[in-house]
Amino acid sequence: MEFYSGDINKLIEELAALPGIGQKSAQRMAFYIINLPHDRVQRLSESIITAKEHAKYCQCCCTLTDQELCPVCSNPKRNHRMIMVVENPRDLIAYEKTGKYEGVYHVLHGAISPMNGIGPADIRLKELIERLKADVDEVIIATNSSLEGETTAMYISKLVRPAGIKVTRIASGVPVGGDLEYIDEVTLLRAFEGRTEI
Repeated sequence: MEFYSGDINKLIEELAALPGIGQKSAQRMAFYIINLPHDRVQRLSESIITAKEHAKYCQCCCTLTDQELCPVCSNPKRNHRMIMVVENPRDLIAYEKTGKYEGVYHVLHGAISPMNGIGPADIRLKELIERLKADVDEVIIATNSSLEGETTAMYISKLVRPAGIKVTRIASGVPVGGDLEYIDEVTLLRAFEGRTEI
């Protein structure tokens, strides 16, 4: 049964289709948007369209950006000889919030999951291997502590070790099955500082 007009229902449906947004949250967001001044709604819709049109992958680390290089990769003060491998851009942001990591990142955009038909060729491993041809001292594997994350970590370790590059894994301050984007900064920092060679 529809409670609202077609346009309002369509807005609620579109918002509810976003990850992490249920029907009630979508309704609250829809009513909030409808009650905004027209210029604020215009800015919101334009910012969504502009972000969608200009978003691309960083040529170096594969995170999302609107430039050729993301702010981390283009920063000459970062240690480009230390690469932290993460599953998605949200994990990168989680580590950046600690304010302690001074290296650069590589975003895989997923993890190896044979059960879901995701193999090594389906994530950004080829780009990582290409980056390792430069002068790299350490690869820190910061994939999630899930079965897929562990599988990906072991696969990367086997790829990198023959190149003579130090390979470490974040420590177990991150709970098994936990997603990095939901972990607090202190736990992430402890996991980073307690990383071990694999």
